[in-house]
Amino acid sequence: MIRGGDIVKGTCLLQKGQPYLVVDREFHNPGKGTAVARIKMKSIKDGSVLSLTIPTQQEVEDAQVDIRACQYQYADQDNYHFMDNESYEQYEVSIKENQEKKFYLKEGDVYEITLWEGKVIDIKIPYKVVFTVAESENYVKGDTVSGATKPIVTETGLTVRVPLFIKQDEKILVNTETNEYVERVND
Repeated sequence: MIRGGDIVKGTCLLQKGQPYLVVDREFHNPGKGTAVARIKMKSIKDGSVLSLTIPTQQEVEDAQVDIRACQYQYADQDNYHFMDNESYEQYEVSIKENQEKKFYLKEGDVYEITLWEGKVIDIKIPYKVVFTVAESENYVKGDTVSGATKPIVTETGLTVRVPLFIKQDEKILVNTETNEYVERVND
C-alpha cells in the first residue's frame, strides 16, 4: 500500500485488478479540507487512461514491480533493446508504447527499467541528461538582446533552446521533464 501523498510519476498502482503507470501527478492543497493528489494513469495492458483524485493520507494499492539497471543497446523497427547488467538477460520494449522516450535514450547508457510479471512496463529516464550538440547555427555577439536563445539539435534528435554561446560538439545538460537547457558541461 502507498499513501496518496507519496505517489510520484512512474509509480505503478493496481486499479480494477490491472496495473497502471502514473504518467502525471499534481498536488492540490485547498484553503480548507485535506490536500489531494490528482493522478493521471495509463493502463499497462491496454493503454487506456484513468484519472483519480486521492487524498494525500489515503492509501491505495501499488503494483509489486521489479526495477533493474539495464544498458540500452539499440533500436530496431519495432523495439528498443536493453540488456540486464547482472544477468545479461535481454529485454525488448515497444517503441510504439514509449515513443516519447526516443530522444532521451543513448546507446551504451544505463537506465532503470520497470518489470511487472516479467514484462517491461516503463523506462525511467534520469531527471537530467548530458547531450552533445549535433547541429547548431553560429550567431555573432551583438545579434540580439541579452538572454537570447537559439534552437540546437542533440545527437539523439532532441531540439532544445540554448544560449547563443553554445556551439556544435559541446556538451550540455538538459532537464528531461521540461526539455530545457540547464548548463554547459565541461569535460
